[in-house]
Amino acid sequence: MSKGRLEAFSDGVMAILITILVLELVPPRGTDLAALGGVLHVFLAYALSFVLLAIYWNNHHHLFQAAHHVDGRVLWANMHLLFWLSLLPFVTGWMGETGFPSVPVAAYGFVCLAAGGAYYWLERCLVRLEPEDGTLRTAVGGDWKGRVSLVVYALAIVAAVVLPPLALTGYVLVAALWFVPDTRIERALGR
Repeated sequence: MSKGRLEAFSDGVMAILITILVLELVPPRGTDLAALGGVLHVFLAYALSFVLLAIYWNNHHHLFQAAHHVDGRVLWANMHLLFWLSLLPFVTGWMGETGFPSVPVAAYGFVCLAAGGAYYWLERCLVRLEPEDGTLRTAVGGDWKGRVSLVVYALAIVAAVVLPPLALTGYVLVAALWFVPDTRIERALGR
């Protein structure tokens, strides 16, 4: 399989996930601004997940720009990532509809942690196919952002049990860390 086919499939799945997220937004029944207060939790959860999916799409794009080959391991690692991302609409809806209580916030963090781990595995599978001086291997190095993200997600899951707003802050911090696409790859590609 060519990497282009894998990229197209992944783009399609991520587009569908964003569509599912937005379809979960139900307009308020009232006609004044106060009616929006009843759906604020749902909208905030949607916004966080939309940004998260956009970050994954951007970084996935950059990752495959630098990669030259895919193999069966990469295909399965990519499917593993898409599996966890496909659970985002479910945990987003649960978290937003219930007003951010402990268990849904922790479940959201678990899905984020698993997706982050899956992305890290995908990255490692692609790096393994590169020569020692390959662009991708040079660009990602030890991937400190990926490792820090996993630690923050794990800590946020624990925090969700006691203080859900602290966990949400952790999720937002990880999103902020990754908001700018991975410039290491852009620099390595000479752009």
